[in-house]
Amino acid sequence: MEEREFFEERPEQKTHTMTCPHCGQPGEYQIGWLVRRKKAQLPRNADERDRARFAKAQSYMVRTDDVLGCKNVRCRKRFDIAGIQSVAFM
Repeated sequence: MEEREFFEERPEQKTHTMTCPHCGQPGEYQIGWLVRRKKAQLPRNADERDRARFAKAQSYMVRTDDVLGCKNVRCRKRFDIAGIQSVAFM
């Protein structure tokens, strides 16, 4: 049984305050996340190993966006998201 069968996946947008490294202007940016929430019950076709893996599993988020564009009209340069983790447990 695959790990994906233990979770419900949904894309979400979360707002973060980031500062452009080129112009130094802070701004509110929407960053895309893939939220994986643990299901309430284990699927029916699970064996003993799957039950043990399901007991240890916990909900988490994976960041889908790696690059943002500056909101400053004069700058508009793209920069990497470095200050936010790529995986966050909930």
